[in-house]
Amino acid sequence: MDLNWLRDFECLGRTLNFTRAAEERNITQSAFSRRIKALESWVGLPLVDRATYPVRLSEAGTQFLPVAKSAITDLSESRQLIRDQDRGDRQQVRFSVLHTISVHYLANRIDALEREIPQLRTRVISDSLSACCQLLLDGAVEFLLCYRHADIAPQIDEAEFARKDIMTDRLIPVAERQAAERNQWALPGQEVRDIPYLAYERSTFLGIVTEHLIGNRQLHLDMIYVDGLVEAIKRRLLAGSGVAWLPETAIRQELETGSVVAVGGSEWETPMALSVYAAPDQLDTIAKEVWARF
Repeated sequence: MDLNWLRDFECLGRTLNFTRAAEERNITQSAFSRRIKALESWVGLPLVDRATYPVRLSEAGTQFLPVAKSAITDLSESRQLIRDQDRGDRQQVRFSVLHTISVHYLANRIDALEREIPQLRTRVISDSLSACCQLLLDGAVEFLLCYRHADIAPQIDEAEFARKDIMTDRLIPVAERQAAERNQWALPGQEVRDIPYLAYERSTFLGIVTEHLIGNRQLHLDMIYVDGLVEAIKRRLLAGSGVAWLPETAIRQELETGSVVAVGGSEWETPMALSVYAAPDQLDTIAKEVWARF
């Protein structure tokens, strides 16, 4: 038995889609399918009815899903308790958060929270959306901070967790001002000369949002660089390497000083909610104070 098999099955039980579940688990669809089959072999019965579209869980799968979820939670909580006891930091409030939110929002917010709650001690785990969601599902963190988009299905079951929307951010197509002016970069670009494009990995949340925003519209872009981190793309952008869609919070100062400019109108932007998730009834006293202040 591999714990990842249970996590894969939980993801498939939530999405009922092999392609999307594989993307969330950050593995190829063929590898994901092999792991589901390995779990079925271990259980001894088919867990998924593959003859339907979309797929659905078999009767055995429906019975096994809550068992898998419980096992994941119990193992993760036990592991975390042992680690916390060893480090002597059981009083820490734990956050899982996307890298860019950690840098451009949470760090300042924790500064303020520490002034309001002097006994607060925190641990922040910055990772991909799928990993951050898994930490919350496993009970390894008290809070998850992530983006939500109206056209992208949530990765968290909101029947199990409470959500607060903190603010609205915007994903904006931008470029370094001098490079944009010198090269006349403006969406949708010119057929005679493609605009160099700094893109997100397709499996990342911002990559999915950007591709959905572009849709079937004709753009003259030359994808010269791909990365999963906003800060890495921003660094290339500030060097004048090309255009990219960046969260407004990540470039607010540069937009205000004029060193970075938008290269498209409002039709090329999209709003995203910055949200926090938690299970309030499972929070200790200090964590409940933090939740109340979001």
